Order: sequence, then C-alpha cells, then structure tokens
Amino acid sequence: MEKKSLFKKLTGSREASLVIVLVVLLIVISVMNPAFLSFTNIRQIFLNNALTLMMALGMLCVMLTAGIDISITSILAFSGMTIGLLQKYDVLHNTFLLFVIGAAIGLFCGFLNGTIISRGHVAPIICTMGFMYIWRGMAYVISNNAWASGQDVAGFSDFGKDGAPGPYIILIITYVIFFIVMKWTRFGRRIYAVGSNAEAAEISGINVAATVTSVYMIMGLLAGLSGVLSVSIYASAQPNMQYGKEMDVIAACVIGGVSMSGGRGSVVGTFLGALIIAIIAKALPLVGIDSIAQNLVKGIIILAVVILNVLTQRAMDRQNLMRREI
Repeated sequence: MEKKSLFKKLTGSREASLVIVLVVLLIVISVMNPAFLSFTNIRQIFLNNALTLMMALGMLCVMLTAGIDISITSILAFSGMTIGLLQKYDVLHNTFLLFVIGAAIGLFCGFLNGTIISRGHVAPIICTMGFMYIWRGMAYVISNNAWASGQDVAGFSDFGKDGAPGPYIILIITYVIFFIVMKWTRFGRRIYAVGSNAEAAEISGINVAATVTSVYMIMGLLAGLSGVLSVSIYASAQPNMQYGKEMDVIAACVIGGVSMSGGRGSVVGTFLGALIIAIIAKALPLVGIDSIAQNLVKGIIILAVVILNVLTQRAMDRQNLMRREI
C-alpha cells in the first residue's frame, strides 16, 4: 500500500487544513503585532465571540439537514431583552432561572420555525426571514423604548464579566455535549442521514419532520441562551443587540466545512471556523487596518478559506473514488 505524504494527509482532511490556516493566520498576525497572543487577548477573543461560537453549533445542526436559520440574532434579542426587563423591573434576579427562561423562549421560537418548515414545507430561508423580523419586532415591542442598563443587571453581569469563568464553562460544556451527540449517538446519525438524503432516511424509518423540527429547536435554544449570555457579558439589554451577526455564524459553519446542501460537517470543523472568524475580527484593528477596509479584508480572507475548503473536499472525494475503484 502506498504511503501518503504528510502534505497529502493534511490536505486530505478539512479539519487539518483549517488548523494549517489557523496557524498561518496566527503567525502572520503575531509578526505584525507581537502582543496578539497574550493570555489576556486570547481570553477576550473567546469572551467577545462566545455567542458566535455557541450559535455556530446550532447552525451546524440546521445546515446538516440542508436548512438555514437567519432569525437567530432576532431570537437572541427577544430572549435577551426579556430577561433584561425582568431584572430592570425587579421581577426576577436569579441567574439560573434567567438562563432557564431565556432557553425556554429560544426553544419556543425554534419550535415554531421548525414546525412551519417541516410540516408546512416552507423554504427555510423564507420562514426564518419572516421570523427574523417578527422576533426582532417583539424585542422592540416589549422594550417599549426602554433598555436595561448596567445598573439594572448589575448582579447578573458578574456571571459574564471579563475574567469570570461562567461563559468559558458554558462554551466547554456545550461543545463537549455536541461532540458526543453528533459523533456517537443515534440522534446525531439521524441528522446526517436526513441531510444526505431525506427520502432514503424516511424509507429507513427516520421521522424526517421530527428531526428537522428538532434541529431548529436546538438552534433556538442556543440562540435563547446566547441572548441571556449577551446581557451578562455586555451588561445591558437592547432590542438591536447582535444585529446582523447571524452572517458571522453562518460564515463560521461554511469556513468549518459544513455543506450548504446538507449531510457534511463536524463539531471540530465548526469550532475552528468560528475561531478563525473570531481571530480575524480581533486582529484587523490591532494590525492597523482602517475600519472602512476591515469588512473588505475580512471578506477576502473568508473567501480564501472557503476556496481552500472546496479544494480539500474535492481532493477527499477523488481519494475516496480511487479507493472504490481499487
């Protein structure tokens, strides 16, 4: 049997190619700004991008079924605004219960998304676009032109303040759970099966509609939790919070090798994709790139990584084809 070279081994794996991109990116940034890899800076990268890192896991599940959800930051705003107002008007201040309420709101929003898409056979982009306006509108309606300030959420914001372990613990637990579920459970295999071939999955006994509804509920749950976490990290609740950030979540998944047509992607790849997005966002201002040009540079880097992903996938497909022919 012919032994593969190290280069072929690395380029024959999406995750390995992303690690190479990440290392090269860090080296280039460190040369331009040696202080970038300081412990404080790395900690802030994870803290400031905790919401993207968390929601990327839900988007992974949705995209594995060949779906998409662009309502996630609106769900986040609705959930975050709700728990912010509960504290502002002294209704509730218990941290655990606030997270439970935020998760429940997100779960309900995700259930409506998933039910309409799976039972009503509405295109995911159309359904979630409608709910994107609805949930954001709900956040504005319940706020009634008010917002929760740092003073209103003073006790709760201690959970997510810089240096507190809370957000990091939530991220670690979430990624460990998703890694186990997606790799070794029947539910994880069902998600991949539905995305690969929904008709074949249905014939094999998988309830496709229930599976699709479930992934949107998972996405909603994580968006709801992210809304609560956002209030804690940024010590405020406003209806426009995280506006437009759903594109970063989708980009993280695409960079991580998640297929838009479903059936292909991994938790590790999603994490690496989200980390690349986070590092780019943090590095561009630090290396002296003008704010006007930051989106341009960010877009070019993202496009380059996606092209590398496509080339890697083609190489993997060719290798698999050659094995079958042998």
